[in-house]
Amino acid sequence: MSRLLDALVDICGPDYARVGRSVDVVGGRRAEFVAVPSTTPAVSGVLRLAADEGLSVVPRGSGSKIDWGTPSSGADLILDTGRLNGLWDHDVKAATVEVAAGTPVRSVQAALALRGQRLPVDPPSRTATVGGMLVVNESGPLRYGFRTPAEHVDRVQYVDLAGVAADSDGEGDNPGLAEISGVITSAVVRLEPLPRSRRWVVAPAPTPLKAARLAAEAAEHEVSAIETDLPGAAAGEVAALFEDSDPYPLATAWKATVSPTAPPWWGVYPFGRDDVALHLSVAPADLAATVYAVADAAGGAVPVRGSAGLGVVHAVLPGTLAPDRVERIVESTRHVLLARRGRVAVIAAPIALATRIEMAPPHELF
Repeated sequence: MSRLLDALVDICGPDYARVGRSVDVVGGRRAEFVAVPSTTPAVSGVLRLAADEGLSVVPRGSGSKIDWGTPSSGADLILDTGRLNGLWDHDVKAATVEVAAGTPVRSVQAALALRGQRLPVDPPSRTATVGGMLVVNESGPLRYGFRTPAEHVDRVQYVDLAGVAADSDGEGDNPGLAEISGVITSAVVRLEPLPRSRRWVVAPAPTPLKAARLAAEAAEHEVSAIETDLPGAAAGEVAALFEDSDPYPLATAWKATVSPTAPPWWGVYPFGRDDVALHLSVAPADLAATVYAVADAAGGAVPVRGSAGLGVVHAVLPGTLAPDRVERIVESTRHVLLARRGRVAVIAAPIALATRIEMAPPHELF
């Protein structure tokens, strides 16, 4: 252990390699080592060492999604991207910038706003880094108007598991983001102008059917996002985001007020660490039927939140359910969605449960 730690210190620096602590857990197991490299060559050095020594490696940004998807059996080494931070080559006219993978998305947006631009993404993980967002293509409300984060990538720099650095087109064949096996170190992304105004129109939605109807009405207007929150036991809401467009025709139709601030649930996951999170994707017109199907399978109302405009939402089940009960609910929902060309997947669950049920592979989380 001392020999390996010394080697990691040589690569990363004396303050940036250490033995694992209680917070350095992957798949329910503490990692032996944590390395925090600051450059692409250092990332290469860490991964070459791991390959030579037969160490399993898991990259970590903020750690907000480290245990999502198919459970890992653990990691010998966590490669922390916290020092891969910053942005450069910001071409305001061409609307592109290169961003280090460990940079928090919120920090990127704050820096770009000074030049009147933004990366049109809003991942619900509040501490998400650019690399973590791209690895799973994590999307928030803005996906409705601006597509997924991967679709704003021109090129990424990454290091494969053998320690070899390479470049890849964001959506190309050499490989694309979903096929990268290694650690993304930076990405060149395309930007959009920062909107001058943002206003929300919110209407009550007592049932999933009403929510679907309101979403269809909002889709007839120039909106950047259409979200719904259906708490299950209580009446829900539908909200539409207008950016540099007129919200008042929809507000009049809904008999609603126009607000400069989002509702508190906007862009926030409806589930926590102790819950089972289902990712549902279906045509917007079939969303109400899907929500009812999940409720029928679960034996009662289920909280649901997400893009009513796209039919992409998350449903929440208690993390205390037995594994076979969760699998029956998922399988019942899957049968309903097959006829509607939709899909359901479990993306997050308590680790003790996640190891006993079918979970989504990491590249299929969103």
